[in-house]
Amino acid sequence: MNASAMNTDDPHPKFYGRRKGHPLRARAGQLVDDLLPRVEIQGPGADAAPGSLDPAGLFDVSPREVWLEIGFGKGEHLAGQAASNRDVGLIGCEPFINGVAGLLMEIEDRDLRNVRIYADDARHLLKALPDQSIDRLFLLFADPWPKTRHHKRRFVQPDNLDELARVLKPGAEFRFATDHMGYCRWALAHVMNHPAFEWLAEGPEDWRVRPDDWQETRYEHKALGQGKRCVYLRFRRVGG
Repeated sequence: MNASAMNTDDPHPKFYGRRKGHPLRARAGQLVDDLLPRVEIQGPGADAAPGSLDPAGLFDVSPREVWLEIGFGKGEHLAGQAASNRDVGLIGCEPFINGVAGLLMEIEDRDLRNVRIYADDARHLLKALPDQSIDRLFLLFADPWPKTRHHKRRFVQPDNLDELARVLKPGAEFRFATDHMGYCRWALAHVMNHPAFEWLAEGPEDWRVRPDDWQETRYEHKALGQGKRCVYLRFRRVGG
C-alpha cells in the first residue's frame, strides 16, 4: 500500500492505502459494472447510524451465520470460505477496486450467492452493524505499516477492538494472520489486553500451522514462497 498517499496528520487515519492500481482488464471491468451493483452493500458511511444495518438481511436466503472479512485482498480466502460454507453469509470489506474485481471473478466462477461486498472503510460498516451480529471475523495479512510513525494505521487498535467486541457474538472467533513478526507481537499484545478476547492457543502448533478450514491467500502463498514465517492467531469473544 502506498503510505505516501496518506495524510499523516489525519486524526482518524485510514488503515489502507491506494484505492486503485493498474487498469482493470476487460472482464474485471465488466464485472465491476454489472455484478458489483448486485452484491455491493450500499449506504453505510462515516455518518452511519449505529446498528442501522441488518447483516443477515443482506442475503437472498437467511444465512445460518454471518462472517466478516476485513481487507480481503483478491478474495481467495473469502471465496474459499463461501464455497465451503454456502449456508453462511460472507461479508467482505475491501476499498482497493482491483481486489474487489478479483473477488467478483471468484463469485462468478464459483457461483457464490452468499457473498456481499463493502468497498469502503471497514470502520463505517462496523459502526452500522448491530451489537452481537457477527459470528466470525477475519483480519488476514493486513498491511503491517512497519514504520513506527505509521503504527497508528494498523487496524488492530483499541478503538477498533472495541467495535469488534461489540459486533461479535459471545463465543465468536476472531482470526488474525500475518507474516510480519512486529505486527504479530503488536496484535497479540493489544488483543490480549482487551477484556473481551481470549487467545485460543494451547501450544506452538496452534499459531504456527494454518487450520484446515483456513483458506490460503495469495499474499500468504507469496510470503511462504519467500521463506517467511506466517503466524495464525485465533481469539474467542468472551462475555456478553
